[in-house]
Amino acid sequence: MSRILVFMLMISTYALASSGNADTDIVQRTVNFLLFAGLIWYLVAEPAKNYFASRSNAIANEMKKVQDKLKESVSLKKDALSKVLAAEKFATDLVGSSKKENKVLNDTIMAQCEADIEIMVKQQAALMEFEQRKMVRSVVENTLSEVLSQSDDSFDKEAMANVILKKVA
Repeated sequence: MSRILVFMLMISTYALASSGNADTDIVQRTVNFLLFAGLIWYLVAEPAKNYFASRSNAIANEMKKVQDKLKESVSLKKDALSKVLAAEKFATDLVGSSKKENKVLNDTIMAQCEADIEIMVKQQAALMEFEQRKMVRSVVENTLSEVLSQSDDSFDKEAMANVILKKVA
């Protein structure tokens, strides 16, 4: 940079030392412009570079944060999908096991009902048999009391058997 400044100073000295021709006016203006541009470049170049470098770093950092969040959301999505698949599998397993359990309970209840029905049938048959014996007993008691209440002289075995056969039939 210092070489450029020295070179410009040399050119400006040469331009000012020359005679007052019209050609030197353009040269002086060019030299002044170059000096002005160099001075501006010297003063503004470093802060502009720093600004754009810091801006680039800030954008890169933001981009990195966004990419990290994207990776995190992708991993969370994968986790959620795996949990959904696990839940679906658990649901199908639960449905299958509940159907099996339902079948076992249904079979158990049906077996218990059939056993209860058999017990009730046996109890009914026993009750009917008891009632029949009770009825036969009452008929026999009534018949015997009738026969005994009748005359004792005509009471023999044949007469008694005939009376019992008539009542039972």
